[in-house]
This record gives sequence, structure tokens and C-alpha cells, in this order.
Amino acid sequence: MSQSGLSPGDPSSYSRPDEVKVTNVHLKLVVDFEKTRLLGHVELAVEKVKPNVKHLVLDSKDLKIFKIFDKATEQLLDYNIADPVHTFGSKLTVTLPRTTDSKLVIQINYETSSEASALQWLTPAQTLGKERPYLFSQCQAIHCRSIVPCQDTPSVKSPYSAEITAPEGLVVLMSAVRVGDPVPSKNEGVAVHKFEQKIPVPTYLIAVAVGALESREIGPRSRVWSEKEYVEKAAYEFAETEVMLKTAEDVCGPYVWGIYDLLVLPPSFPYGGMENPCLTFVTPTLLAGDRSLADVVVHEITHSWTGNLVTNKNFEHFWINEGFTMFVERKILGKMHGENYRHFMAIGGLKDLKDAIDARGKDNPTTCLVPDLRGVDPDDAFSVCPYEKGHTLLFHLETILGGAGVFDDFLKSYIDHFKYKSIGTDDFRDYLNGYFLGNKNLEKFDWDTWLRSPGMPPVIPSYDTALADACTRLAARWSAWDEGEPAPFEASDLRDLNAQQVREFLAVLLQGAPLSAGKVQAMDRVYGMGERKNAEIRFRWLRLALKSRWKKLVSEALDFVAQQGRMKYVRPIYRDLYAWDETKEKAIKHFKTHRHNMMHVAAHVVSQDLKLGT
Repeated sequence: MSQSGLSPGDPSSYSRPDEVKVTNVHLKLVVDFEKTRLLGHVELAVEKVKPNVKHLVLDSKDLKIFKIFDKATEQLLDYNIADPVHTFGSKLTVTLPRTTDSKLVIQINYETSSEASALQWLTPAQTLGKERPYLFSQCQAIHCRSIVPCQDTPSVKSPYSAEITAPEGLVVLMSAVRVGDPVPSKNEGVAVHKFEQKIPVPTYLIAVAVGALESREIGPRSRVWSEKEYVEKAAYEFAETEVMLKTAEDVCGPYVWGIYDLLVLPPSFPYGGMENPCLTFVTPTLLAGDRSLADVVVHEITHSWTGNLVTNKNFEHFWINEGFTMFVERKILGKMHGENYRHFMAIGGLKDLKDAIDARGKDNPTTCLVPDLRGVDPDDAFSVCPYEKGHTLLFHLETILGGAGVFDDFLKSYIDHFKYKSIGTDDFRDYLNGYFLGNKNLEKFDWDTWLRSPGMPPVIPSYDTALADACTRLAARWSAWDEGEPAPFEASDLRDLNAQQVREFLAVLLQGAPLSAGKVQAMDRVYGMGERKNAEIRFRWLRLALKSRWKKLVSEALDFVAQQGRMKYVRPIYRDLYAWDETKEKAIKHFKTHRHNMMHVAAHVVSQDLKLGT
């Protein structure tokens, strides 16, 4: 994006909410599976911030605009769509009507491209049921502009409502509360579904899913949705959702969104979860059968406060969303499973952080807690760095500012103070300084190093290692074993380790020198690692096998990345395969074969990992 086109407050947006601000969004769209498009209009209620402003500037990407007019007078408005800039789309400039009114409603009639980056259209053959098509969205970070012309910056939050027309027999869900039942349309074979989100949200939290879905009640304010083939598994897996919600309320304050539903998406969904209000999207890789991966839901629940209620003003400050959410998530888990579990999960997170920094390079500017994203696609900057580096900062602050009890009070105060707002790092820092006014540790705190330096955090807290020690000891035994001697291992080695500890055991081995293929094969014989269904364990197991150059598991690793599109798993395995001379071309060929099944963001970043460009 050229610097002249930048919004002053967001390097990833063209919009100018400092001049005219969107205050409400109403969508009226038809879901057209045949042409893989959304067709209809959006009504944008806007308010002039500067009284003499002449233009409304919006973000758009690959949209076909039919007409734009003032809703009150039906006066057609002139508009200009600038040449697109890769990733960022096009600057849409609308000439406002000559009026002294500061508030207007602008209607834009348009349709989306069949290649809209926010949408994935699945044919019936690509679904579990094999009978009906499926559509779902992923608007974070800056993809909402591909499905609606908007001020696509998290600095702007507004309520939204929607009327979605879709084929009868399909369920429509949104990140909003349903209004009434679906109403059959005058056009035969379709029905209209209405939704309303009264709480102001940024555009990246607008979400829609359409498919042959069923649901089960899993709590007084929660249902789980999925295709019927997943629904019973999902209901079992997420049965503790209400416990998680109540514990989160103890930490953060009242839950304001009314309902908290979950939608288990098809395997191509690229994230573990997405915190769309009222309707969290989750990956089916969480369906381990033993609830061992349900903790991901705690993360998405936490976003109901940190992210959705208190929001980063742009994606340079993404840690305001994700670092806080990781920190609060682990507080919640600590209350549910004990404080040593909170520390244990932080120890595992540090390994994920080191792995991400090693992959990017310790001097890579995107590993800064607050990176400079001018001209940078936020998807290219996405990693665990804002999650884990942000968590480490907050844990360190908690330690030096009086401990958990004192910091818990600050956390509730922070959320209450900034709720419904979008903020930057300076807003957080100023509030922290005011809350802990006169604290000597804070007065000498090295903010610049924490926020602006790439690589690992400058300070690593002293975590309780009680739950991690058994994992470290077992990993050390495997590393030290002389293969000329009988293997001193038994299946009982893992008997007293929970799934998270088995995952940590593998993570410790991954950070050390590669094991020989013989040792990894012995581990499989003793522990049956290849038979485990937990996706986090399987992911690390496959990476361990690839790093040991065990050729037999190459095909299994390729199958794993073809079966699901979760970037957390797909990217490292493709990178491992690319780094091995014998499998480099096989990885590239495999990706090209399966790319069409991946959602845009996953295909985009894996293409870069494999040095194929965009």
C-alpha cells in the first residue's frame, strides 16, 4: 500500500474514520452457491467527524460495485475505486451529498468476487455429509473488505444487523443474535435469516456460516453446532463450556454478549479458534475424544473480554488482543486446574515462542511485540509472538507489581475502563502507570526493549516447573540413551503424564538435537506414539520423526497436512519437509495439489514458506 493511501491511524487500512466514521452496519445479502458470491447491499450509517468533509473513504477488495446512494434522498453518489494494491485491496472514495446533516445512511449495492479472501465455499463433496454445500468466513485480520465495503480497521467499532437469504434447508449462523425464525422468501427454495449484534464490534468480527448444520445444547447460554457427523462428539468435547464461562466471569467481570455458541467448522478452517462474538468458530482438530484439547475454548471465551470488548486499535498492537488473552486464559486454567498448571502451560508457550522466532529469525522485525506494519500484510506478520511475548510481559509485570492478587484487581479495572473501546499500547501503558503510580519497579521498566526489540523477551519469569520436570527428565533419558544398549524404557513411563505433559515431553525433544531415526522408531514401539489421536501430540510426533529423517513417516506427515488446514500444524510441517533435501520437491508438489482445499490465508502463508511467492 502506498504511504499516501494510508489511514493515519492504521497502516492496513485506507479508511478515514478521523473524518467520517461508520456508526452502524446493516447487511442484506443473498448467498449464491452456484456462482460462489454474496449479492446485495450494505447500509452504512455514518457520522461526520469534520463538519466540512466531502468524502467517505472505505476499504474494498475485489468487490463489484453497482451503485451508491444516499438512503434518505435516493440521490446517486459519485464514487471512485482506486487501483488495487495486493493484499490491501482498493481505496473506495464516496462523494458525500451536499447537506448540513452530520449523520447519513449510505447504501452500497454490490457483489463479492468468487475469490473473496474472507470466504471459503465448499462443494457438497468437500463436506462430511456430501449432500449440501457449505460456506464460512474468516475476516481477521483485514479480509472483511472482501465481503463488504467498510472501514476495515479495528479502531472503528459499531453494531451490525443482517438479513441473509440462503437455500432452504441450510442453517445460517452469524456472530450475532438470531432475530426470529427463518422466513421463506417469495423466491421459491430460499429463506431469509435475520440477525442483530447490538454491541459495537470491529469489522473483523463480522462472521457468517451456512451449511447443513445441527446443534446440541451444552449449557444454559450455549449450543454447539456442526455437521451432524461431528455434533455428538462436539457436544461431549465441549460439555464444560459453562464452567469455563463462569470461571472467566470471576476473572474478567460479567459476560455481556448473551449467548456463547460454538461452531465446529470443516477441517480446512485455518485457526484453532476464532472469537466471533456469540459464535466461536473452532477447528475439528480439537475433537480428541477425551476433552484434552478443550482448553482452546478457554482462549476464545477469554476474547469475549480481551479482544472483543477491549480491542487493539490496529494490528501493530495485536498483542493487546492476544497477549492479554493468553495471560487471562492461563489465569482461568489456573483457577480450574491449579496454579502450577498455569505455570506449566506458560513453560510450553515459551517453547512455541522460541520455535516461531527460530523460524523467522531472531532479528526479524515481525518478532517485535509492537511491529511496524507499514506496507506489511498482517497475515504475513501473524505468529505466536504477540501471544507468548505479550503473555510473558504481563506475567513479568504481575510478578514485579505485587503478585497475582494485586494484578487481578488491575486486570478487572483495565477491562472495565477500556470496554467497548479500541486502544493501543500507549493507552495500556498510561493506564498501568496511573494505576500503579509511584511503583519504583514500574518507573525503571525498560518498555522500549520489551516493545520494540525483536527476538525472545528480555526477561523470562521464574515459572513453577513441578509439572514440567517429569517431561524434561524423560526427554533427557531419551537423548542420553546409547542405542548400543538395551532400551531402558517402558510404556508405563507415560502412565502418570496427562496429554499436555506428553505434548511437553515431545516439545522438549524437538528443541534439542535431533534424535536418530532409530530412537524415534523405538519410542513408537514402546509408547505407540503413532496411534495417539490428540492432534497436538500427533503434530509434535510427526515433526520429531521428520527431524530424525525417518522416511517411513513422510507420507503420514503429508496426509496430516492434507486432512486439515490449521496453520499451527500445516506451516511447521511443510517447513520441515522443505528443509529436508529428499522431501523438498515432494512438499512443493503436495502443496500445489492440495492448495485448492485450503482457505486463502493458509495457502498464502504456506506458499511463502515454500518460497513460491503469493
